Amino acid sequence: METEIIHEKKYQQFTAVLGDEEAELAYALPAAGVLDFTHTYVPESARGKGIATKLIEAGLHYARQNGYKVQASCPVVKKYLQAHPEQQ
Repeated sequence: METEIIHEKKYQQFTAVLGDEEAELAYALPAAGVLDFTHTYVPESARGKGIATKLIEAGLHYARQNGYKVQASCPVVKKYLQAHPEQQ
């Protein structure tokens, strides 16, 4: 089953609706041209299914498409970027 990721600019987050629950990747815009991923949350029932990876990839795609430099305050995003240097 494909997980749809929704970008909610108003709330500065990427969201995946998982039945009655939601997973999210939150971000801040601390400076012009900078997008800082601050927090990742996946409900316990959905962990280990690649949801965080899909959220992070959607966030990075958005950053690339819009010319943002990326910061990773969130340890999950930081770990992802270390494991995938081609995404930096």
